[in-house]
Amino acid sequence: MKKLLGLVLGLSVGLAGCGKQEAPKNDAAQADAGKEQVVTMASTGSDADIWRYIATLPETKAAGIKLEVKNFTDYVSMNTAVANKEIDVNAFQSYAYMVAFNESNKEKIAPLSTTYLEPMGLYSSNVKKLEDFKTGATIAIPNDGANESRALLLLQSAGLVKLKADFDAVKGTPADITENAKKIVIKPVQMATAVRVKDEVDAIVLGNTLAMEGGLNVLKDAIYYEPVDQSTKMNVNILAVAADRQNDPVLKKVGELYHTAAVGKYVQDHFGGTKVDVNKPVSYLTDAK
Repeated sequence: MKKLLGLVLGLSVGLAGCGKQEAPKNDAAQADAGKEQVVTMASTGSDADIWRYIATLPETKAAGIKLEVKNFTDYVSMNTAVANKEIDVNAFQSYAYMVAFNESNKEKIAPLSTTYLEPMGLYSSNVKKLEDFKTGATIAIPNDGANESRALLLLQSAGLVKLKADFDAVKGTPADITENAKKIVIKPVQMATAVRVKDEVDAIVLGNTLAMEGGLNVLKDAIYYEPVDQSTKMNVNILAVAADRQNDPVLKKVGELYHTAAVGKYVQDHFGGTKVDVNKPVSYLTDAK
């Protein structure tokens, strides 16, 4: 998992604020029954926005939970804070990222619940249907870490290429293509500038964040996008906790709050529904390595 492990280590860009984060006021598993229980969450970006909204919901109050969302800007530190129980739970990462973290760090974390999948999509200004791709068409894909492998799996799912049977979902490359009937030219590009080259190629594979920044909605504008099934479960986002808190009953309630109707409406209103709800048991992920 060299590429993804490098991504995990390389994403440390500094913890928001200085010094150690404040420890949770209560241990959620040991708090007295019947009392409002404080649960601290580390998050960032749009995930933090969603969870701040969840903190205000009557469903959260009814669950006896007071949710405190703390903003971090460092992915590794969010996981370390959870592993060390300085924070109860975090919301920012895919299951694949969590697996990579555990393989490269002494501290261990575990998935508490699934939340959503942000589908990767295939976009084109000219091609409207998969069958319309001409022989020799050029498709740009991400050249960074596991996103390259993820994009190739998307193209295979779309029926445009076939990959070798033991294709590595984390570090696979275009060299692993075994069948390419239309002689599609795969062009790895830097994703930071990907939207700009969209009209210079026949199609481009984009992650949802970049697509939205470019004014694209994966559910409406993509020719094809990742389905929610076994082939994409490594990319499902999760809530993560310390390994020995995976069955904490209070924290499990937090996981359930994500899947309320109010949150679904919030995601639809603010993100065009592109964070596709995945309400699956943790066992759905366990053989995803």
